[in-house]
This record gives sequence, C-alpha cells and structure tokens, in this order.
Amino acid sequence: MGDFWVFGYGSLIWRPGFAHVETRRARLHGYRRSLCVYSFVHRGTRERPGLVLGLDRGGSCIGLAFRVPGDLRNEVITYLRERELVTNVYLERMLSIRLDNDDKGKGETDGGETVSAVAYVVDRAHEQYAGALDAANAATVVRGAVGQSGKNEDYVLSTLEHLEALGIRDHWLEEVAKRIGS
Repeated sequence: MGDFWVFGYGSLIWRPGFAHVETRRARLHGYRRSLCVYSFVHRGTRERPGLVLGLDRGGSCIGLAFRVPGDLRNEVITYLRERELVTNVYLERMLSIRLDNDDKGKGETDGGETVSAVAYVVDRAHEQYAGALDAANAATVVRGAVGQSGKNEDYVLSTLEHLEALGIRDHWLEEVAKRIGS
C-alpha cells in the first residue's frame, strides 16, 4: 500500500503523535470544526463533561494534512483508533481534502491537489453529541471541566493558539475562548 493522508482539525494539529513525512495545510468541504462533543474521558468526566472538537456537518474546515508512509499504515491507524475512538463518538471516514498549493504561497487551499484522508467526524446519534452550542453555552461547559488529559480550557486555548500560529481563523472558537476568560 502507498502513502496515505490523515486530516487534523483540533489536537492532531498540535499533537499528532504519529510518524509522518509531510505536513500540508488543507481544506475539508462539507464539515466544520465545532466544540460539539461532550468529553467524558480526556477533558471531562461523565459527572462533569467538558467539550472537545469534532467535525460536524456543514461549511468547511481548514486544518493540517499529514502524509504517512504506507508501511506505517497499520501502526498509525491503530494509534488513531485508540486515541479517537475511546467512546466511539467519532466515525472514521475517508474524505476528500484539498491540499494547499505550494506554488501559490502560504495559506492557499484553493487549486491544490485533492486527496483522500482519514478523518474522524462526530456521530450525531451518539450520547456525547452536544449539537450546535452558542459560544456562551460552550464556554460554560468548558470552564472548570477536567479529564485524564487535563483542563478543558487548556485544550481550547492550545488549539486556538496553534490555529492562530498557522494563520487559521476560527471566529466561533475565538469567541468561546474570550468567554472562558471572562
């Protein structure tokens, strides 16, 4: 099998945790980044859930695509499933993404190559699906939640910092972060 791509839109951007040989900015159409998953493990508990990001239907999402050597396929897929499918709130999918076009300069995601990538989208039928929360309600859920991987606020702020460092704007997430601090 040849090389394959993994699409990261949240913590995979700043902590992929798997070997890869190339990282490219990419756009996924038909899904958006959203704090739409109640976290019972990593950033909250069943008694005091937090919120983590999921890919939810609608819009588009700019993230990072990681090219993984084909000989690492089984190892990387196993790692991703252990990380992303802890409670099965995500569905593993192969989705078309558009890679940035290196010839057009930094930040261009139009006109680049289209490839299939492994991505994890939220299962809207799962009990952990939080739906489309407004920024105020999302901030209320995030504030004070803690799970095995740490404080929920740290997750949101770290994701936002890494998006900003890449020149990726997420106005809704920025509003949630602002409300977390208030």
